[in-house]
Amino acid sequence: MAHLIKIGNSHGIRIPQALIKQANLQDREFEFHVVDDGLLITPIKNKRQGWKEQFKKISAAQSEQDFNNSHVHLDHSPELPTGEEWEW
Repeated sequence: MAHLIKIGNSHGIRIPQALIKQANLQDREFEFHVVDDGLLITPIKNKRQGWKEQFKKISAAQSEQDFNNSHVHLDHSPELPTGEEWEW
């Protein structure tokens, strides 16, 4: 059960820790919407959260794929175009 408490000239809602954990509300910001029967409180969703990490993963995978594809058509034979062999 949440409780309304006075905080200075305003009021706040005290939410039990168990509900905060269950709803994953730690360290979040919220939006308030007045609805027919009361107040709807929803966490603000960061629409770009995690994009940077995902982009890095995709970019690295694409770079590796591009590298592998660009080397598929290379001639890896020990023979030079002149018919001679490479000296190592």
